[in-house]
Amino acid sequence: MLYFSNWKIGLIAAVSLLGIWLALPNFTGVPGQTVNLGLDLQGGSHLVFEVDLPGVRAERLDGLSQEATVLFRQQPTIPTAANAVIGEEVVIRVARSDDMEDAYNRLQSLSRPIGDGSIGLTGVAPRSVSFIRDDAERTIRLLLTDAALIDIRDRTIAQSIEVIRRRIDASGTTEPTIARQGDERILVQVPGESDPQRIIELVGTTARMTFRLVRSDVAVGADGQARTPPGVEILQQDDLSEPFIAVERRAMVSGENLTYAGSTFQEGQPVVEFRFDTTGAAAFGRVTADNVGRRFAVVLDDIVISSPRILGPILGGSGIITGNFTFESAYDLAVLLQAGALPAELTVVEQRSVGPGLGQDSIDKGTIAIVIGFIGVIIFMLAAYSMFGVFSNLALLLNVTLILGALSGLQATLTLPGIAGIILTIGMAVDANVLIYERIREESRNGRAPANAIEKGYSEALSAILDANITTLIAAGVLYMLGAGPVRGFAVTLGIGIITSVFTAFVFSRLLIAMWVKGLKPKKLPI
Repeated sequence: MLYFSNWKIGLIAAVSLLGIWLALPNFTGVPGQTVNLGLDLQGGSHLVFEVDLPGVRAERLDGLSQEATVLFRQQPTIPTAANAVIGEEVVIRVARSDDMEDAYNRLQSLSRPIGDGSIGLTGVAPRSVSFIRDDAERTIRLLLTDAALIDIRDRTIAQSIEVIRRRIDASGTTEPTIARQGDERILVQVPGESDPQRIIELVGTTARMTFRLVRSDVAVGADGQARTPPGVEILQQDDLSEPFIAVERRAMVSGENLTYAGSTFQEGQPVVEFRFDTTGAAAFGRVTADNVGRRFAVVLDDIVISSPRILGPILGGSGIITGNFTFESAYDLAVLLQAGALPAELTVVEQRSVGPGLGQDSIDKGTIAIVIGFIGVIIFMLAAYSMFGVFSNLALLLNVTLILGALSGLQATLTLPGIAGIILTIGMAVDANVLIYERIREESRNGRAPANAIEKGYSEALSAILDANITTLIAAGVLYMLGAGPVRGFAVTLGIGIITSVFTAFVFSRLLIAMWVKGLKPKKLPI
């Protein structure tokens, strides 16, 4: 029979009220989370960055050159007449012909397996370095293999995307679209960001930070062009009173050892606090203990952002960075440090601002489409099923409210395809009611009592409703996993809509009908 226990009624009411409460901020001035609109609805920034892959390859070749030098310094040493990066290769000239075989064998350790080292179609595991040996010229040339170049490219792009995602997500922007575009470019779309230049600065900064000791014994000229001893360089400082400063090239601690960075206030001024891992804390503590009274420079991408004096050993592995920070600049620096350094420099090759006018026009048209579809469904259900149409329309109204509440609560982003998903859901929502009501009508014509006909209609239609909605939910899940951007937006609203539709059509409308039957005890169903 149409019986609902008190706990079931309470649960249905709680779910309905929760959805209404989450959806309210979208319609009223009640504080709370609202539905996030995508780039196509509210405008924002559209940026395309090009990754400096030639620079990454050059760094890799330079690293190979340095590794070769270390190998030749091992006992017994191998004298070399030249070791330099020329073009796309490392050229090594061995001083003595007798050392050629030993030098060639030592260099083999520089060629490492690519990826997991699995054997490819050729039956040989791809390696990172190839060698060209010329005994007559006493030279060995090292070249990056095609497999190594592809691996470097793919890893650099993947790492860049991950760092960009961490930076933008930490800045509070919701649901950015970050995807690879071609071989060397990355697409970044940030909905609702009114200042694209801030995104460029946040994303484009390499953020390689080092802590270095300051050399106060080196006279720095007014233009920073003074001669420096070996191991010392002059860097620009973000301080008008001391625009240039001499620092040691060797870093005492690297930003790679940071485990935390955040902005805070000290004595009313914005500062950035940081914390090292165990290795970084030990190195930082050792250097500060040995250099009390000296200054050390905090260097970010070859710019000294702060150069405080070491007043005592810093043994706790944490500290603060002071400077001429605003709250926003301190926050952005903390985001950069926390997200980590980019593996390569990024250059903006395309920048477009999507105006809110297009977004508002899309919202207006989408809203009109939803209203028209909603009204059309309401009229049809009232005309076809009379009083039962009222119940289905109330369920449909709750369904849309629950969808908006779920989108608000999950902070999912609503795009134009997402609106299409809601419109599709409205049509699908009444499909379950139509199946149920037609079954009830058939049972009523066969002479069943009203309560029995209703109970039979719901129970018999359940399997068909579940089959149809589960298969659609699976399709929505596949779209979400394999799709990106607008496709995911459509899948999200469709998936949420399927779940809310089953709840409102089979559970909520059934409760309304049960209350109606219990209250009026009709002799004949108006259907």
